[in-house]
Amino acid sequence: MLDANLTTQLRSYLTMLTTDVTLVPSPYTGDDSTRVEKSRQMDELLAEIADLSDAVSVADPVASQYEPSFAVTRPGTDIGVRFAGLPMGHEFTSLVLALLQVGGHEIKEDEALKKAVTTVEGHHEFVTYMSLSCVNCPTVVQALNAMSVLNPNIRHTAVEGSTFRDEVAAKGVQSVPTIFLDGEEWGSGRMTMTEILEKLDAEAASGAHEDLSHRDPYDVLVVGAGPAGAAAGVYAARKGIRTAVVGDRVGGQVLDTDTIDNLVSVPHTTGSELAASLNAHMADYELDLIEHQHATGLTPGGDGFTVHLTDGNLRSRAVILATGARWRHLGVPGEEEYRTRGVTYCPHCDGPLFRGKRVAVIGGGNSGVEAALDLAGVVEHVTVIEFLDELKADEVLLTALGKLDNVDVITGAATTSIDGDGTTVTGLSYTDRTSGQEHSIDVSGVFVQIGLLPNTEWLSEAVELNGRGEVVIDERCRTSVPGIFAAGDCTTQAYKQIITSMGSGATASLAAFDHLIRNQA
Repeated sequence: MLDANLTTQLRSYLTMLTTDVTLVPSPYTGDDSTRVEKSRQMDELLAEIADLSDAVSVADPVASQYEPSFAVTRPGTDIGVRFAGLPMGHEFTSLVLALLQVGGHEIKEDEALKKAVTTVEGHHEFVTYMSLSCVNCPTVVQALNAMSVLNPNIRHTAVEGSTFRDEVAAKGVQSVPTIFLDGEEWGSGRMTMTEILEKLDAEAASGAHEDLSHRDPYDVLVVGAGPAGAAAGVYAARKGIRTAVVGDRVGGQVLDTDTIDNLVSVPHTTGSELAASLNAHMADYELDLIEHQHATGLTPGGDGFTVHLTDGNLRSRAVILATGARWRHLGVPGEEEYRTRGVTYCPHCDGPLFRGKRVAVIGGGNSGVEAALDLAGVVEHVTVIEFLDELKADEVLLTALGKLDNVDVITGAATTSIDGDGTTVTGLSYTDRTSGQEHSIDVSGVFVQIGLLPNTEWLSEAVELNGRGEVVIDERCRTSVPGIFAAGDCTTQAYKQIITSMGSGATASLAAFDHLIRNQA
């Protein structure tokens, strides 16, 4: 199951164990050929892991609600997590972290947050349905696994959906990650430990928050922790000035990206890997990284500006706006009603849940056509719906699309509604923009890929925005207000790419430093 590279890496990681770990298998004994093979692979995987460390052993099999599955346990305690199916692909990291954390290795989270998790009372049984191609799922799986190690009152099972398709269908899961708590659907989409704790126990979560208003002013405050924000933070810190990067999550929108092949000098990476690299690079410098924060306002005052955040206000002599963008929604009837019930925005994450079904992709740009290409190898049929009279994707993508016999393209079509039976999506309606004629198609899923919206609503009238809500900047990333700079997808920058965002982040930071030295008190 493990190639030579993974074996070497895992052997090295397992030297960090400070206590024994026991792997407890629950093999499958029925006649479903898929589960039989997964059960065989599970036994092979557990044996290979145990061979890499004297601290790891495999116990005798036990029956479980999920078969095949296995528990990672700390002998003599109630500490443990369970994986149902094989945690490979993006979830292999979740397995490695589970082995380390159950084995006593430190959980890399804020100390106040970890302490808050230990105060949660009552028994809470979480089940997360995930897919191995999902880039959002590991965040949830790893957070809940860590919480169950910190507090045995919290239990967690990560279920790989393709192994348990009957259960996924019975529970109506059409988007991953989907979280159930004590048998009831509880949440969906990427959630950090902080967000899970706040939803589970607000009183306990209150102990994990610092009042940021007590911090001394910064020289440069970067709002946003994606590629643009990370680049700006690194460049500012290298100048030796007091710097902070504040945002919801390191990586931003790249965390929703599976494959990245156009970051020059890095032939191939993934969104999660790039986010980890951004985090590690910022950690090399003396800058304050403040996560799990949302900006709500920006006001001038004193020697600089005040940024209003979730946990208080931060002051800075200069501010760099790098808040990025998010997926644009259709805004038609049925979209919100059936979100996670057939309406989705991530083909990589949710495509496997529609295996053998008919789906629609709305959007004929690069994102839409790439989604159609990905889905065509999984689903029965894809219909691409484009508002304009022709697809706007790159020629290389259109050529690849034209070679597929299970993809139809409808152009000049205005989507008017996403239709369903009250539980799940059953179809889509659109109007032919030339004839005005109404049409409908039967689909089980709708993948919305119609571009981005800048995350700038919170700025109000703080700086000049264009008609699309983008921050207006000049060639030095200066905004309409001296001392405020902006970079990346939230700006009028011509092209929304990771590499251009990094470049503009660096430019904004250099311009901010120039501003500071020219305006010293």
